[in-house]
Amino acid sequence: MKKKPDLEFQAFYVFFLIASIQIGVGILGVPRIVYLEAEHDGWISILLSYFYIVLVVWTMIYILRQYKNADILGIQVDLFGKWIGKILGTIYLIYFTIGLLSILITYIEVVKVYIFPDMDNYILGGLLLILAIYTVLGGIRIVVGVCFIFFFLTQWVHLLLIQPILNFDILHFQPVLKASFNEIVSGAKSTSYTMMGFELLFFIYPFIQNKQKTNKATQTAIGFSAAKTLVLTVVAIGYFNASQLTRREWPVLDLYKLQTFSFVERFDYVVVAEWMMVVIPNIVIFMWVITYGAKRLFQISQKTTLYIVAIILFICIILISDHFFIHKIIDLSSAIGLWIVYVYPFLLLPWVWIKNRSRKRKGNEKHAKA
Repeated sequence: MKKKPDLEFQAFYVFFLIASIQIGVGILGVPRIVYLEAEHDGWISILLSYFYIVLVVWTMIYILRQYKNADILGIQVDLFGKWIGKILGTIYLIYFTIGLLSILITYIEVVKVYIFPDMDNYILGGLLLILAIYTVLGGIRIVVGVCFIFFFLTQWVHLLLIQPILNFDILHFQPVLKASFNEIVSGAKSTSYTMMGFELLFFIYPFIQNKQKTNKATQTAIGFSAAKTLVLTVVAIGYFNASQLTRREWPVLDLYKLQTFSFVERFDYVVVAEWMMVVIPNIVIFMWVITYGAKRLFQISQKTTLYIVAIILFICIILISDHFFIHKIIDLSSAIGLWIVYVYPFLLLPWVWIKNRSRKRKGNEKHAKA
């Protein structure tokens, strides 16, 4: 699979792509979700989740390196044939579409809860989709550029958790290892939605110039995301007591609400507005993957797919406003992603290994006959 040089980018930018997509709306509520499963030992669950993701990424890199310049869509066709490969590729596109919808409706709900309770969904949803369309029309390099710039524009927010840290209570973590092993594993499983995003590597790999540095960039990105998730979770558990943490839908935003300045009365307003710069890279990456995948699988132009998907998402945004239905969408995205992102690469590995051995055997036989 050949790519034009003007579509390629350095492996250095993979860090910003993966880190941008992992740090999205999911991180706002992850302290509560982990606490419900493993209580104050939730920080152990996050570490366990990180080490598991390291293995998944290593497996993905190994699979990709068995092919010179292929993405997951081409690999699946090579392994399972045209029709099964396309079906599996379509499942990926459905997963990304549901994931994109969950990001949009979750952020819109956050804005309505904290800032504009009477705002209609189509206003903010339409704005975000217009920005996504404009960005994706520019191509993969523009998407990479947006992730790179917005990454640096949003990092300062996390440095302003001064007040919660000063009131941190270490006793909230006592006794250590109170949760059972199954509870800690359940806590790690509950972080799956938040930590997803590295599966993007299966799609962008052909566009990377210096592929030998891909593993380093990806592993650094997931390490950065895991460290940020861990810090925010530890601060939330250390500040809130058990009843306070379990009653808060987005405890990370509530931590910012505690921060006060003489010139800003409600700092959480600033954070919610700033979080749009966190959400936009997520949206444009998912949208690009969907349009790229449709082009690869069904030869539909990316522009056509872009407009069709945007219209479908816009209609869904207007229709979906119920809080519990929003959580069902998130749970569906998490459930599908759990298998596609965290399990499927390990199921794919032996097929790749067998195919690779078969190619080598046939190559040796031809060489012997010659």
